[in-house]
Amino acid sequence: MAAAGPTRSRIGALCRQLLLTLSILSFACDACKQVILHVPSKLDAEKFVGRVNLEECFKSANIIHSSDPDFQILEDGSVYTTNAVLLSSETRSFTILLFNTDSQEEKEISVLLEKETQVQKRRHSKEKVLRRGKRRWAPIPCSMMENSLGPFPLFLQQVQSDVAQNYTIYYSIKGPGVDQEPLNLFYVERDTGNLYCTQRVDREQYESFELTAFATTPDGYTPEYPLPLIIKVEDENDNAPIFTETTYTFMILESCKVGSIVGQVSATDKDEPDTMHTRLRYSILEQLPSSPTLFSMHPSTGVITTLSSQLDRELIDKYQLKIKVQDMDGQYFGLHTTATCIINIGDVNDNLPTFTRTSYVASVEENTIDVEILRVTVEDKDLINTPNWRANYTILKGNENGNFRIATDPKTNEGVLCVVKPLNYEETQQVTLQIGVVNEAPYSRETSSRSAMSTATVTVNVKNQDEGPECNPPVQTVRIKENAPAGTRSSGYKAYDPDTKSSTGIRYRKISDPKGWVTINEDSGIITVFRSLDREAEAIPSGVYNVTVLASDQNGRTCTGTLGIILEDVNDNGPYIPKQTVVICKPTMSSAEIVAVDPDEPINGPPFDFSFRSSDSEVRRMWRLMKINDTAASLSYQNDPPFGSYVVPIQVTDRLGFSAVTSLNVVICNCITENDCTFRASGRTGNGEVKLGTWAILAILLGIALLFCILFTLVCGTSVINKQPKELPDDLAQQNLIVSNTEAPGDDKVYATNGFTTQAVGASGQGICGTVGSGVKNGGQETIEMVKGHQTLDSCRGVGHHHTLDSCRGGQVEVDNCRYTYSEWHSFTQPRLGEKVHQCNQDDSHKHAQDYVLTYNYEGKGSSAGSVGCCSERQDEDGLEFLDHLEPKFRTLAEACIKR
Repeated sequence: MAAAGPTRSRIGALCRQLLLTLSILSFACDACKQVILHVPSKLDAEKFVGRVNLEECFKSANIIHSSDPDFQILEDGSVYTTNAVLLSSETRSFTILLFNTDSQEEKEISVLLEKETQVQKRRHSKEKVLRRGKRRWAPIPCSMMENSLGPFPLFLQQVQSDVAQNYTIYYSIKGPGVDQEPLNLFYVERDTGNLYCTQRVDREQYESFELTAFATTPDGYTPEYPLPLIIKVEDENDNAPIFTETTYTFMILESCKVGSIVGQVSATDKDEPDTMHTRLRYSILEQLPSSPTLFSMHPSTGVITTLSSQLDRELIDKYQLKIKVQDMDGQYFGLHTTATCIINIGDVNDNLPTFTRTSYVASVEENTIDVEILRVTVEDKDLINTPNWRANYTILKGNENGNFRIATDPKTNEGVLCVVKPLNYEETQQVTLQIGVVNEAPYSRETSSRSAMSTATVTVNVKNQDEGPECNPPVQTVRIKENAPAGTRSSGYKAYDPDTKSSTGIRYRKISDPKGWVTINEDSGIITVFRSLDREAEAIPSGVYNVTVLASDQNGRTCTGTLGIILEDVNDNGPYIPKQTVVICKPTMSSAEIVAVDPDEPINGPPFDFSFRSSDSEVRRMWRLMKINDTAASLSYQNDPPFGSYVVPIQVTDRLGFSAVTSLNVVICNCITENDCTFRASGRTGNGEVKLGTWAILAILLGIALLFCILFTLVCGTSVINKQPKELPDDLAQQNLIVSNTEAPGDDKVYATNGFTTQAVGASGQGICGTVGSGVKNGGQETIEMVKGHQTLDSCRGVGHHHTLDSCRGGQVEVDNCRYTYSEWHSFTQPRLGEKVHQCNQDDSHKHAQDYVLTYNYEGKGSSAGSVGCCSERQDEDGLEFLDHLEPKFRTLAEACIKR
């Protein structure tokens, strides 16, 4: 077979000319470094330049690259031009790069191009004739049939180059099927170029072979490009189509519409795509059961659809189809394969549950609950244990009182009828029920709600029981006037036998009688008043007194009822005023509202009449009553009474003339709010004895212990023998109690700076000096001062004399001169301290005061009001007019200083 191409003829002629004129010179020292090629000054594109022996430099190179883009190097070392090249100078060089990607080794070959001489041109002149004529070296289509029967080797085609007309050319091939798997499938005759196949080929394994043909001269030069040679294996219909599954399973609901899709099947074919060999057609060969035909299959897509809407799972729940797929578009000579398709019919609720019987009879004893009396069964053709089969029962009629309940047994699907509320034979001997049943799933077919439900009738007969007494109604009432005398009789609680409707033979007894007011007759149940009945008692809510009664028959069966005794009101309670203490804040209000209540019924209650009970004209002169409404009046003062507490008796009369007197304690107070006055008054008034608490007693004991510690420390300090004058610190006065007011006139005295003098009125006495202080007694009052190292201004005052601080100062007195014995000091201070402590514990009425434990800090010069503690005493009230101008919150404090 000849391979010729006009585009390659000119290149071949030039190559032959170059073969005759090319001289290759290489340096003997190292072939990998530089190669010299003699070439014409002008090279056309895709022109063969020469060949370089690459294996001498790097045998394992798998990447060959040229540094000059105008040249390319093939695997055998052949050098070709990629573009037209014009050598402007005598030489031109580039580098061939050899690289192995596995070992990462790299080598270079330097190529030097030199212009050829005239002698070299004449040597190749005879090759010019090759430039004329038609080239025969080009790829042409080549094919072979798969599964060819031979004979083998099978001739395929001839590969031929035009260069072979004048020169000896050897042909060779390589590629898959030659030197690659499958090996030795193809070969070419070296001299003729005939291409042969050695054995049959399967297209499904090898669709084509891409070979490369070479044309070389005996001396190893390649005058032609390597020729790509593609051998295509023509397909033969040797593979039948195969379904993707051997058995298909689909599901379609019963009663579906015509044309509903059941499923889709598919097949594959290994033959060449887009040919008749792979054009498939699907069909149904057989249906089981065969009649009627219910399914069809699309020939191209394999989609299975329904032909009828009469699929009924209850008749046939599964169909089996034998399906076929055939290539060659279904022609008789095409290859085919079959498979099985199983179609399951899905259930829908197209069958109603129906009772196996239309009527049922059951019986139950009266007064029984939570018992099963009947089981009903239904039939349903739908799939078992699905919502289309499970039943829901309901009672349609006859259960208005809620005595029955019907439920579904999940295991048997039966309806279980139970009694949940007791029946009474005396009231009802027979009950007729209408029950219905539906499925959990809604009915699939269109129909009215009545026709979609199956119904049945259940007759329930109630059996009589020998019952005990019946307490009906459970609560019975009788009416009795309150304050009825003992022995008053009234009808009591009545129970009866439900069978005889009689109370004969029933006995009664009390279970509960909170106040023990009544007794009950054991045979008749009649009650008798045992104690006086009081409607206004605390345990009688709403005027009804409840007694629990137990009724029993001869067989010991019992029932329990409640007898409510309605106490009819009698006007036996006068109206009274609950709030018996009234506070009137004089600066802000002139009256107070008083409200009366009457425990009796409203018919014996308001409107009330308010009046003063006392005939004392003083009460009527100071107070005035004014009615506000039926139950309230206003009490106001007149003639400007002083502050204080007053007792005002007020008589309140109801509408029937029954009255009661309430003594009001009216407090007139100088206050802003009532709570303020009440709080302050509670500290000053009261008839109860004041008791000391634990913490108060502890505080007194600690105070006394602290006082003795201080005194003992001072005495010990002054006992130190020190003849040098010593001055005490000025701030020691802040640690002691200093009473700086003058409580009684006294004689003129002269005090030393650091000492104290105690002198009786009108006489001179021995002075007692010390760091503790002195006691002065005049007119039955005493003043005790406790200082350290200095005196207050008031301590220097005498009767009728006023001294300045400077006038009291004298010469410096040594502490040692004022030191006396401890026994003298103790005999003087002990009785006085005890008397003062005793007086601090009492008020003016010689009772315990609530504020006798008082703690004061030294604050300097006292106020003009003097001391406000219970221990202070004043014989006069001169200079206290400012107390009338204090705020209301300070009046209580001011009143503590006023001796009433």
